[in-house]
Amino acid sequence: LLEEESPGRIYTVLQLRLHPDLLKLKAQIDQDDPGKEPYKVNISYITSRGPWYDVSWKGIPEKSGGIATNIGVHFFDMIHWLFGKPKDINVYLSEKDRISGFVELEKANVSWFLSINQSDLPAKDSPGHSKTYRSITVDGEEIEFSSGFTDLHTRVYKRTLAGNGYGIKDARPAVELTHKIRYQEVSPLDEMAHPYLLK
Repeated sequence: LLEEESPGRIYTVLQLRLHPDLLKLKAQIDQDDPGKEPYKVNISYITSRGPWYDVSWKGIPEKSGGIATNIGVHFFDMIHWLFGKPKDINVYLSEKDRISGFVELEKANVSWFLSINQSDLPAKDSPGHSKTYRSITVDGEEIEFSSGFTDLHTRVYKRTLAGNGYGIKDARPAVELTHKIRYQEVSPLDEMAHPYLLK
């Protein structure tokens, strides 16, 4: 490891772990009885991008890893952090601008949908609508966490400078999960698919 070859540390930016709404959810989950049934979770994570995205390095899978890696790695870190280690995965849709699947975790069964396509926004026809929609529904209760992102990077930097940054071990599970999802064969739709795919 690079850390073993140098006196320094490698820190990562896992900003969703510091989102106020997700911190509240994490605290609630951590108080659960160990024998509790897994949560039923639907996550919609839509962060639309303009034409610039396709012509930048981010739009080139060989450089960015595609949306599963470039954007999804934060998303997959979030679900691992909230609900524990992954056990099983399915991918039902894998396109250049959207990907969707299912992850069974220690504490939850998660159907997820990740997109950078503006047409997937639920309020796309409303004047002045937001370019993002981030929603997590846990056992039927929705938390929309589209806002609250403006200072998350700053919070991560402050935490890192204070000696409490997220290191390689923190980031590894999401990187490994993302790698599996990128190379998973697409499965036929079933009852665990995200509602967006079952319309």
